[in-house]
Amino acid sequence: MSSITLRMPEDVVEDLKRVAPTLGYAGYQPLIRSYIGKGLRADLARLDEGSVPRLIASLKRRGVAESVIRQALAETGQVS
Repeated sequence: MSSITLRMPEDVVEDLKRVAPTLGYAGYQPLIRSYIGKGLRADLARLDEGSVPRLIASLKRRGVAESVIRQALAETGQVS
C-alpha cells in the first residue's frame, strides 16, 4: 500500500466515522478505500466496455474482415 494525504471536510470525515461500523468496517479509512475502489472499478469497467466496440467499428470501417476481428478477439480473450 501507498500512504497518501487527502484533505476532506470535517463533516464528511465525521459521517464516515459514523457509517463505517454500521457497514462492518473497522474504521473510516477502510471505508474510504472501499468507496474509492468501487468507484474506480465501475469507471474502469465503463471505459473498457466502450473501447473494444469502438475499436471493432473502426477496424470494420477500414475494411478489416469480420473473421480477422473475431480471431483477434479470441486470441486476446475479448468478446464482441
